[in-house]
Amino acid sequence: MPEMMTGKRALLEMLKAEGVDYIFGNPGTSEGPIIDLLGDYPQFKYILTLQESVAVGMGDAYARATKKASFVSLHVDSGLANGIALMLDAYNTGTPMVVTSANYDARKVNETKTDLAELVRPVTKWAVELSHADQIPSVMRRAFNEANSHPKGPVYVGFTSNALEGTAEMNIVPSRKIHDATRPDPNGIREAAALLAASKQPIMMVGDRVSDDDAIAPAVELAELLGLPVYVARGAEVSFPTTHPQYFGTHSLRVAADREVLKGVDLMLAVGMDTFDELFYWGDVILEPGAKLIHIDPISGRVGKSEPTDVGIVAHCGLALTELISAVREALTPSDEPAIRSRTEQTVRDAAAKRQDYDHVVAAKWDNVPMSPARMMYELANAIPDNAIVVDDAISSRGALRHYFQAAQRGDIRGARGQSIGAGIGATMGTQCANPDRPVFGIIGDGSAMMTIQGLWTAANDNIPCIFVICNNGMYRVLKVNFDVYQREILNASDLTGPNLPYSEFPNPFDVAAIANSMGVHGERIVDPKEIKPAVDRAVASGKPALLDVMIDGSM
Repeated sequence: MPEMMTGKRALLEMLKAEGVDYIFGNPGTSEGPIIDLLGDYPQFKYILTLQESVAVGMGDAYARATKKASFVSLHVDSGLANGIALMLDAYNTGTPMVVTSANYDARKVNETKTDLAELVRPVTKWAVELSHADQIPSVMRRAFNEANSHPKGPVYVGFTSNALEGTAEMNIVPSRKIHDATRPDPNGIREAAALLAASKQPIMMVGDRVSDDDAIAPAVELAELLGLPVYVARGAEVSFPTTHPQYFGTHSLRVAADREVLKGVDLMLAVGMDTFDELFYWGDVILEPGAKLIHIDPISGRVGKSEPTDVGIVAHCGLALTELISAVREALTPSDEPAIRSRTEQTVRDAAAKRQDYDHVVAAKWDNVPMSPARMMYELANAIPDNAIVVDDAISSRGALRHYFQAAQRGDIRGARGQSIGAGIGATMGTQCANPDRPVFGIIGDGSAMMTIQGLWTAANDNIPCIFVICNNGMYRVLKVNFDVYQREILNASDLTGPNLPYSEFPNPFDVAAIANSMGVHGERIVDPKEIKPAVDRAVASGKPALLDVMIDGSM
């Protein structure tokens, strides 16, 4: 039955009906009516942040961990603008979030009232601003539906003060689960199976949406059926077990060796990813002439988006892979078994050799002072509890992190993916909120950490017992890494002693441990790799937030 209530109460009643537990926010005067009512709703845990990117980072990680839309409350236009950078990351990654802020009186249109929906339209699935109280229940219901349905992503709802303070009869009815798992077209499956069965040098590349669609198990089954080398596209989730003997790690066109891999491929199966989504332009067509591409993805606009695609299948990744496995089994004959067995054996040998090559390269700097990123990650991986979740915002130290930290299933490692740095502090806390019974370690570059360092105060204020580990190399090393690629690979410059990039170093290095202590988080500065495990043990035993500021070598 409809009930007479104010718009602000209808908003909170809708959040209660949607099962919202956390509100990640930074309030302003225009959000005062909402904050004033929160005392009547003890079921909500409001996490106060001091900067909006922290709130968005928390909401992003919490939503990816729980696989349902989170709720983020920002402030009018200025606060909303602060959150846009990480909203863009959430949009690109497909993170379900409902983001709101409150505007001024609708009658102030001739003064300073900003069109909030227009401000964030480019970084949201849907954006709307309300001026009437009775719009709130139905719009909030649609907002959660939009955020949680494919393609998932952030949704924005703005409220004028008229909508919040007005009174109307309200029907508080929450959104319902939308079953949008699209089945693959049988003809596409048959065509893909035929190409896979006939290929001699195939590879599989998987992305986030394999994990989102709970398709890791069929991805493993198909890889084992055909002896496929498996690479992972840049992403935020575990989409293939890193412990699997056919796992080759992250593929990047910025790495010359990875581009060489593609030259020997006669077929690539891309699943749940944007094919060859990269920073630099490497050509209109990446695969070699004659090589085939099969692309499976749940989002229609992504299939065939860039690379020429021989078989494109728009479908739920799990359903498509399961049906593809059946079709491949039918297409294979006993005469195919020796070649597949030989390919599997070679794949396993090559994957093991790649890991050994990495260990051999980093061994030369193993005892360097300051310690190498590889040494830091080795010691840290051996120090954290077995059930720990790792949030990867290591930026230029990511290669070392992904080598030493292993992940068998979704959620063991959660990445901060996108075009903007600064997600790590919030993402670590959001992941901890979603996983209160598991220790969470955020491994964060110093440059990224300083973007949202205010988040440490939030960790202390709400006693969020995560552990921040800072890769402190005293620079924006990722800029140097990318500029080195630019000079050597794009400009084809020669005789370089290193990337010549000004304004990428921090002449006055950050003492992040001291900053943490000033904000109420226990911080330790670590220079000796042997100090890492005792510091981790102390942090875990404390049951409180802690920060380990690890000094590492940033040289190229």
